[in-house]
Amino acid sequence: MIDTPRILQTEAQLTALIHVTVPRAGIQQVMGPGISELMATVAGQGIKPAGPWFTHHLRITPDEFDFEIGIPVTTPVKAAGRVKPGHWPAMKVVRTVYQGPYEGMGPAWGEFEGWMKQQGLQPAQDLWEVYVAGPESGPDPKTWRTELNRPLVD
Repeated sequence: MIDTPRILQTEAQLTALIHVTVPRAGIQQVMGPGISELMATVAGQGIKPAGPWFTHHLRITPDEFDFEIGIPVTTPVKAAGRVKPGHWPAMKVVRTVYQGPYEGMGPAWGEFEGWMKQQGLQPAQDLWEVYVAGPESGPDPKTWRTELNRPLVD
């Protein structure tokens, strides 16, 4: 279900972000509009994305998601509406790639968490999902790829 996880050091990256807190059942209603708003704001400032869009989950509870919808950029974005400039710091992370439909993300995260526990790794509370290839890249969900990232606590 997931590729073999690996530990790596990321580089710092400028980002453009929209912060969202939503009941778990409402995530599908906010993602599309949030991505569209983010992309339109970045493009409106003449800035090109420096990679695929991502979500940075700050806190996940049984009832709620507290997260940021983001896009890496090469030039700082100016705050506009809900879009704010951000910075993804350099960090040590454990990463894997899940290939398949978004409905399979829960089991993929479970498998990933199990692997980290077996390795004795201590992940931070937050996590990142980078949407490398999704519906915009083709209609077959079996070809969609999502990078799962957990920062590690030293």
